[in-house]
Amino acid sequence: MLRKFMTIATIVVAPFSIIFAQDSTKNEEPAKSTTITGSVDVYYRYNFANAKGSLATNNPTSFTNSHNSFELGMASVKVAHSFGKIGAVLDLGYGSRAKEFSYNETGITQAIKQAYVTYAPSSKVTFTMGKFATHVGYELLDPQLNRNYSMSYMFSYGPFSHTGLKMDVAVSSSIGFMIGVANPADYISAPFEKKFFLAQFHAATANGKLTGYLNYVGGKDTAKTSQNQLDLVLIGKVSDKFSIGANGSVKFVKPDGGSSDKWGGAAIYLNVDPTEKLGFTVRGEQFWDKKNVTGYFGTNLYEVTATLNIKPMSGLIIMPELRLDGAKNEYFVKHDGNGTKSTASIILAAVYSF
Repeated sequence: MLRKFMTIATIVVAPFSIIFAQDSTKNEEPAKSTTITGSVDVYYRYNFANAKGSLATNNPTSFTNSHNSFELGMASVKVAHSFGKIGAVLDLGYGSRAKEFSYNETGITQAIKQAYVTYAPSSKVTFTMGKFATHVGYELLDPQLNRNYSMSYMFSYGPFSHTGLKMDVAVSSSIGFMIGVANPADYISAPFEKKFFLAQFHAATANGKLTGYLNYVGGKDTAKTSQNQLDLVLIGKVSDKFSIGANGSVKFVKPDGGSSDKWGGAAIYLNVDPTEKLGFTVRGEQFWDKKNVTGYFGTNLYEVTATLNIKPMSGLIIMPELRLDGAKNEYFVKHDGNGTKSTASIILAAVYSF
C-alpha cells in the first residue's frame, strides 16, 4: 500500500514542480529572511507524598520527573531561514526536556528538536522534509507555547516527532489538509521497510471562533507492531478573555501475531485572561489504559492541573502550578512506600522566550 501511495504521490507532485518552476518572476532575486528565536525554562517540583524508592517522584508524564529539586527544563534556539520559495529550520534544545523528546536518539542527535527543509511552489502548497514536531494533540514541546507547565498523559504517550516528507495544502483561508509519509514515530533514522502515514484535516468557522483539527498517524513500528492513532483537537474562542480547548485521542496497537488493544484519553482546557499580564488555565484529563497498552499503567487515570500564567515583562512567564493525579488502582506511592490512588504536586516554573 505504501509503495502505491509513493507512486501516486510522485505522479501527482511531478507536474506541480514543472508548472510552478515556470514562474513569471524567475528572473527576480528572491527575498531572503533569517529569524532567530529561543527560550530557557527552569522549574522546581515538590510531590506531597515525599515518597521513597520506585516511582518516588509520582510523575508518570513527560518532562517533570523530579522531586524537591530545582531543574533545568530546556535551553532552546531556533534558526529559520527563507529564500523565496525555499526555507530551512534548525531547532536545537539542551536539557532534560529535549532528551526526553528525542528519547530514541543518543549523543548530539538528542539536541535536534526539528531540522527540515521546505518548498512552497505556491501560496497554497508547502512541502516539508526532515524532522518536525508531530501534528497530533493539543500540547507542544516548547513550554512557552503551553498554558500548563506539566504535560498531559495523551501528550506523553502519543508521538513526539516525525522524520519524513509531508505536504500541506490550504484549500481556502479556513480549510486545509496535510498528508505525509515518515519513519516510525520518534525515530530520526529507521532503515525499516514499513513507514508511517500522516494525515490532518483542519477547518475553522467564518468568524474564526471555532477551529478543529482531525489528526491521524499510523503504520508498523520497528518491532512490526501495528499502531493507528486518531486524534481530535477543538479550540473555541468565547471572548478576548476566555477560550476553551478540547482534545480526544485513541490509539490502537496490535503486536505482530497478537490481538489488538487500545488506550484512549480526553482533556478539556479552560483558559481565562483577565489582563494582559495574568492568565489562568485549568486542565482536566481522563486517560484509559486498563489493559496496559502503554506498558506503564494497567489502570485508568485522571489529572486536574491549575496553572497561573504571570507575565511581569515581555517574554517572561512565571507559572505556579498545582496538580492532582489519581488512578482507579493504587498506582502511586505514599511516603511509607505503600500504594495510594492519588497524589498531589506543586510546580514553580519560569520561562523566558525571545
